[in-house]
Amino acid sequence: MRGAAFVAIAATIGNFLQGWDNATIAGAIVYIKNDLNLGTSVEGLVVAMSLIGATAITTCSGAISDWLGRRPMLIMSSMLYFVSGLVMLWSPNVYILCLARLLDGFGIGLAVTLVPVYISETAPSEIRGLLNTLPQFTGSGGMFLSYCMVFGMSLMDSPSWRLMLGVLSIPSLLYFAFTVFYLPESPRWLVSKGRMLEAKQVLQRLRGREDVSGEMALLVEGLGIGGETSIEEYIIGPADELDESQEPGADKDKIRLYGPEEGLSWVAKPVAGQSILSIASRPGSMVNQSMPLMDPLVTLFGSVHEKLPETGSTRSMLFPNFGSMFSTAEPHARNEQWDEESLQREGEDYASDAAGGDSDDNLHSPLISRQTTSLEKDMVPPASHISSLSMRRHSTLVQDVTESVGGTGIGGGWQLAWKWSEREGEGGKKEGGFKRIYLHEEGIPGSRRGSLVSLPGNDMPAEGEFIQAAALVSQPALYSKELMDQHPVGPAMVHPAETASEGPVWTALLDPGVKRALLVGIGIQILQQFSGINGVLYYTPQILEEAGVEVLLSNLGLGSDSASFLISAFTTLLMLPCIGVAMKLMDISGRRRLLLTTIPVLIVSLIILVFSELVDLGTVVNAAISTACVIVYFCCFVMGYGPIPNILCSEIFPTRVRGLCIAICALVYWIGDIIVTYTLPVMLSSIGLAGIFGIYAVVCLISWVFVFLKVPETKGMPLEVITEFFSVGARQAGATKNE
Repeated sequence: MRGAAFVAIAATIGNFLQGWDNATIAGAIVYIKNDLNLGTSVEGLVVAMSLIGATAITTCSGAISDWLGRRPMLIMSSMLYFVSGLVMLWSPNVYILCLARLLDGFGIGLAVTLVPVYISETAPSEIRGLLNTLPQFTGSGGMFLSYCMVFGMSLMDSPSWRLMLGVLSIPSLLYFAFTVFYLPESPRWLVSKGRMLEAKQVLQRLRGREDVSGEMALLVEGLGIGGETSIEEYIIGPADELDESQEPGADKDKIRLYGPEEGLSWVAKPVAGQSILSIASRPGSMVNQSMPLMDPLVTLFGSVHEKLPETGSTRSMLFPNFGSMFSTAEPHARNEQWDEESLQREGEDYASDAAGGDSDDNLHSPLISRQTTSLEKDMVPPASHISSLSMRRHSTLVQDVTESVGGTGIGGGWQLAWKWSEREGEGGKKEGGFKRIYLHEEGIPGSRRGSLVSLPGNDMPAEGEFIQAAALVSQPALYSKELMDQHPVGPAMVHPAETASEGPVWTALLDPGVKRALLVGIGIQILQQFSGINGVLYYTPQILEEAGVEVLLSNLGLGSDSASFLISAFTTLLMLPCIGVAMKLMDISGRRRLLLTTIPVLIVSLIILVFSELVDLGTVVNAAISTACVIVYFCCFVMGYGPIPNILCSEIFPTRVRGLCIAICALVYWIGDIIVTYTLPVMLSSIGLAGIFGIYAVVCLISWVFVFLKVPETKGMPLEVITEFFSVGARQAGATKNE
């Protein structure tokens, strides 16, 4: 995972520059207003221009990134940072300064919006939360270093605000170099545009291994939006036991799992008599009526996590060493008929991996191919069970020698499989369809003693044991009914390149799953803005002054401005270890639990601040209480409510519209930021600090209720599985309302 981590660190330099700029302008404005003789309104405009620029660029950044890619937008962000720094260094008057601040805002808007998307699309699901907390860490680190620089320059006889602002260009050059020469394009975006060879090469670089067939398959499946998905339940156990209890003709429904030793295998079989909502029938699931107001999505997601142990890695415990999954079904047709569509193409000669050229046009090697692992080299399965799963250009058919299912691990404890299903059509004619299956252990094994779940390595389950697995079963993302009509013998899926530009992406916003995800994303972004962080930041210098910190620093020979900068640097420094703790917990405790744990602390801190404003306990006592509350508020905010909204928004939208949807959420964020920033002085004069903090406490309480009822847990889940769950949950919620 080292490659993905380095890429994430390089990408978050954009957030470092955002934090740097925010702190620099806060210090430089003290000198700008004196040098340029600015009035209060113009002074506010200079500070706000970057906010206006970020809001403006966000309106189009998402759609453009879905069109041009994530990497070009990050390159553009670095160039805007660099140019704005040079212009601010030169600024002869306030008009040029405002223009430079606007360009700077464009760079900030692109970085804040797209870096979380980029990290989510390149990071393994097991550490996606950790890596996506990096923007918060680097942003706070940039603020700390910038405050230190401003503090040092404030000790000079004549501090130069132009130099303070112009220094931004130096780290911007580093950011530009990384985006141009080091950062790859997002593999998910490449797959969405049909550039499969490039996506495979990027994944190989990010994962540090040659075999990325499983993840490539997952990325292709992530191109679908909506679709009918059923939730089924499977029993997985020793093949002999299931074989004894199976009904005649049930072979085609079984998926065989090979163990790491010769002669040992397991079979996954649908549970007889269970409905498609069998996964939701146990406690804490969709049909649980103990919380009637809770969104079914929350209980559906929660059912995946409720029985799993809290570990840093959520790798598969169900299939710890298995390289593939296979069905024991008889082939649907003769081998040569499976690839009939591709064989009928004139001049097509599908070559091996070695023969393929380095372009998509010559990409004849399988997009998904089963490769022998080191474990599998030690075992010799029956020849009848050896398969080859391949998706090829244009036809993207699945070619299988003797079976109708192949499977791969996709991270986060999930397995991806496909199976051929057959049914009676009109006139008694048999019709087939290709089904995709996401498998995950339900966490309720028949026996824990010696079972697969409890063993970290090669131990085999004892006789009589079985494991329950949940399954999301749906049609493959690029299934083509038209191709099926033309070639009824085998399954057919179109190549991603043929669907890259079909239909306007705006129509996808009407999909129930996407609408539900937008509700979660927009809701948590707007509530975060009104939770009080801006007010507490505004109030911090005042309460620290009351606590006597500034007087103490003044006695050491520091001026009021220098003392203020040093206090701000100290406050920012306190955030860094707390963000480090959040990075550790993000993929262990999860996003939802961190929010539900830290938001009550924010509420208590704000209530105590209200109390300290209304009740006079003495100057020293009030200042001590206020200082403690502000520190606790900051630390808890950066552990939960600070990074998690952006993390969630980068995870819950389908690949084709991820950029567009996160831009909508980011636009709400910036608008909320503007509203809070410009209403704070008005509220301060009308209702005072006690009233402001009281309102923030109420908003935090509403936030906790919103998170509890509406925000699901996404830790360790592949992005494609998350969007599939949103689709399923939204449709089931709609069906419940209709009933």
